Amino acid sequence: MKKYEAKDIRNLAVVGHKGSGKTSLSDAFLFNGKTTTRLGSVDNKTSTFDFEQEEMDRGMTISTSLGYFEWNKHKVNVLDTPGDGNFIFDTRFSMSAADAAIVVISAPDGVEVQTERVWDRADELGIPRVIFINKMDRERADPEKVMAEIKEALSNDAIPVQLPIGAEAGFEVVVDVLTSKAYVFKKDGSGSVSTTEVPADLADTLSQAKEALMEKIAESDDDLLEKYLEEGELSEEDAARGFANAVRAGTLFPTFFGSASHNIGCQPLMDFIADSLPAPSELPPITGSSPEGEETERARSDDEPFWGFVFKTNDAQGGTLSIFRILSGKLSSDSSFYNVDTDFEERFGSLLAINGKKVEQISSACAGDIVGVLKLKKTSTGHTLCDKKSPLLFPRIEVPQAAISYAVKPKSKGDEDKLGTCLNRLLSEDPTLRVSRHEDTKDFLLSGMGAPHVEIAVGKMKRRFGVDVVLETPKVAYRETITKKSEARGKHKRQTGGRGQYGDVWLELSPLPRGEGFVFENRIKGGVVPQQFIPAVEKGLNETLPFGVLAGYPVVDLKVALFDGSYHDVDSSEMAFKRAASKGFKAAMENARPVMLEPVYEMEIVVPEDKMGDIIGDLNSRRGRVSGMDTKGKRSTIKAQVPLAEILMYSPDLDSRTGGRGSFTQEFSHYQEVPNQLVVKIVAANKTGDDEEGKD
Repeated sequence: MKKYEAKDIRNLAVVGHKGSGKTSLSDAFLFNGKTTTRLGSVDNKTSTFDFEQEEMDRGMTISTSLGYFEWNKHKVNVLDTPGDGNFIFDTRFSMSAADAAIVVISAPDGVEVQTERVWDRADELGIPRVIFINKMDRERADPEKVMAEIKEALSNDAIPVQLPIGAEAGFEVVVDVLTSKAYVFKKDGSGSVSTTEVPADLADTLSQAKEALMEKIAESDDDLLEKYLEEGELSEEDAARGFANAVRAGTLFPTFFGSASHNIGCQPLMDFIADSLPAPSELPPITGSSPEGEETERARSDDEPFWGFVFKTNDAQGGTLSIFRILSGKLSSDSSFYNVDTDFEERFGSLLAINGKKVEQISSACAGDIVGVLKLKKTSTGHTLCDKKSPLLFPRIEVPQAAISYAVKPKSKGDEDKLGTCLNRLLSEDPTLRVSRHEDTKDFLLSGMGAPHVEIAVGKMKRRFGVDVVLETPKVAYRETITKKSEARGKHKRQTGGRGQYGDVWLELSPLPRGEGFVFENRIKGGVVPQQFIPAVEKGLNETLPFGVLAGYPVVDLKVALFDGSYHDVDSSEMAFKRAASKGFKAAMENARPVMLEPVYEMEIVVPEDKMGDIIGDLNSRRGRVSGMDTKGKRSTIKAQVPLAEILMYSPDLDSRTGGRGSFTQEFSHYQEVPNQLVVKIVAANKTGDDEEGKD
């Protein structure tokens, strides 16, 4: 493979809503750049980028893939990213490795949910954006309507640099606004293009579009603006230079038109990428932090120490593949680098250039390039790699909380033994997956950004590792407590022919404030219960607390006082007093007006403004209490406290009510009493479960 300098490299993320045609555009790039010999197709399952079985089965991108092509003597690294809300964090994460974004918008569908989210992410990163209005040859393609939506929802600085001629089945020509050239594309996917005269009836429209573009270019530079105002126009050279500068500064977002699946309009976009988007060496230094937390700037230069950011980890044929952006310095094969996050020095054999699932060995790579290595031992997605002598951490990217959890049950004993290893492999690839073990319910929980996210992770486990599991709605960790004082005697007496068993205690139970747990108090006087048996009484209570009298849930927030009892000189023992304490506790709790408690979570829900009333009504139906509301722009934030039992499957419900435009976070707040009518149902459900378990 040819060696490239940083000035000849372009790194771009192709982003947008699911189904807008991002992968088709990325495939067209590779085909036109002669990286591939045929035009890849998502529908035909021949895409270079969507190569995972789960992607081919579902017809959508679920994980960022890397490819590259050469165009006008430049190497362009392409990150084809997911557009589904379940996997949008992967897109946000991967955009940190890009220097520009191609925002793909479907001409029939317009600006959609994830279009806005990836645009906001590009704003956060401060990277240039180019808009490609795709599917111009489809029914209901309406470029004027889409441009209006773009200006309203994304930016008023989005300016068409082309004029499409025709729409739907008649689309095959675009006119370059700057050069006034009309390009005719064949519809056979070959990318063949010829020039033609601009239709006479388009002259006025073209003149207006050119004037609008020139004004926007002139506004980006004081010298150009002065020249434009004086002369009424800009030279071709000034216009080209000002155009590129405005794009790089983020004051102009050029808009192109085409049909990626038929390779129409892709080449002019590729010319623009090579000629006008920034090279890594042209960008300002990156700020990192030392292990001690001191912020430091480092230039994106080959002369600086090596520094890299792992933004993707894939399961590859030769082992785990770590894909990283070289932020500074050079790297050669058969070398080593230091992982700052794990404090571990990694050695590797070959550097790899990556095109989908295909890799090619390369001898070296420069600052700004994106490469991969196989079989790193202690490196995962999000880790920072560097020269050990100059450690520097790449800025942390906050991983969102999981939106949904499932209990994972292995189908066989063999699967159970391998489950932990498989889940750890998946976690190293995808930082938005979570694995935990609930202390109370003993459920093994797999959590993700939505139901499809978790289901796909389970599918990967089965396909890659042969581990088959069942997903179930997790149990709620209820608690039991008491609401009034009570006393009861616990007596354990048994005579079996030899030495007997004798323990006798009197216990007083009293409620404690929420969160106080369990307190044991010894009030024995006069030795009615010998001192050596007091610890046995407390131990018997601790062993009984996990099994309440209502539905068998742990008992919390109460004080138990041992205030009387008796013993036998021969038959009393620690075991007898443990059993006596257990009996006394259960008897006293029955009379202490026991209640059930449920976990309540603090939620923050962000939805479109027009959906706020519907969401508040839904929260009320879930026994939620709204504590605050705020509206900024077109989005509203609702704060509420809601019982966990009501929001176990909230993620798909919110998607359904908002058309995928809502998001939420949740955090445990406190326990509260369960209403009596629900206690009856919970007790009945537990009894049914116990009966079924008994049958097994």
